Amino acid sequence: MSTETGNATGTQESNAAGIQPSPRMFPEGLIGKKVGMTQVFTPEGEVIPVTVVQVGPCHILDVRTNEQHGYSAVQFGFEPKKQQRIDKALMGHFAKAGKGGFYMVSELRCDAQRLGWTTPGHEVKVADVFAAGELVDISGVTKGRGFAGVVKRFKVGGQPSTRGTHEYRRHIGAIGNRKFPGRVKKNQRMPGHMGNENTTVKNLRVVGVNPEENLLLVQGGIPGAKGGFVVVRKARKTYRSAKAA
Repeated sequence: MSTETGNATGTQESNAAGIQPSPRMFPEGLIGKKVGMTQVFTPEGEVIPVTVVQVGPCHILDVRTNEQHGYSAVQFGFEPKKQQRIDKALMGHFAKAGKGGFYMVSELRCDAQRLGWTTPGHEVKVADVFAAGELVDISGVTKGRGFAGVVKRFKVGGQPSTRGTHEYRRHIGAIGNRKFPGRVKKNQRMPGHMGNENTTVKNLRVVGVNPEENLLLVQGGIPGAKGGFVVVRKARKTYRSAKAA
C-alpha cells in the first residue's frame, strides 16, 4: 500500500513539473572494450569458445532521474583520456565527477535509485553487476566492409555460369518491372555500404568473471573488432522474468 502511494506521489510531482516518467524498465549494464577471443575448458573436457571483454571500471559522470528528466539513467565514462586531448566543453563536464576525462561516454537506462548509482564519481566494476552463468546482451559497431556487391552483402546467388554468361556472374539481375509497378521497390537488395552498423547480440552466457583485471568471458562472438567499445547489459528477456518473479 505504501509503495503504491509513493509511486502515485512521484507521478504527481513529475506531472506537476510537466515531465512524464517513463514506465519502461531497463536492465543495468556497463561499458567495455573487446579484447579478443580464446577458449575455456570445462571440468568435463568440453571446449567453449569465449570472447574476452574488458568491462569497467566505469565512473558515473551524471545521473538522470524520473522527477527531473522523466526517465532514469546513468552516464558512464570509460577508458581514461589525457587532459590535453579533451576540449574545454567536455573538461567542464568531466570536472563534475572529478575523475579526469574518458574516451567513451555513454548513457545507460537503468534504475539508478535502486542500484545506488546516484553519486557522480562513483566507480562501478564488472563484479558489481555481472556473475558467471548469467545471460547478457552486447551492443557494438560491426566491422566495416566498405562498398560490397550483392553476393557478399546479401548472399545473392548471382547469374548462371553457363549459357553464354560473361561479365555478369556476380550481378543481381532484374530489380523490377518496367510496366508495373514501374519503379524499384523499397528495400530492394542492392550493392552498397556493408558493415559499420550498430548491432546487438542477445542472450550470451557469461562463462567467467575476473574481478582483478575487470574481464568478462562471454560464450560466442560479439560485434566489432579488437579494441572496439561495446555496451554490456543483462539480458532483457531473462531480466523481465526475474523482475516479474
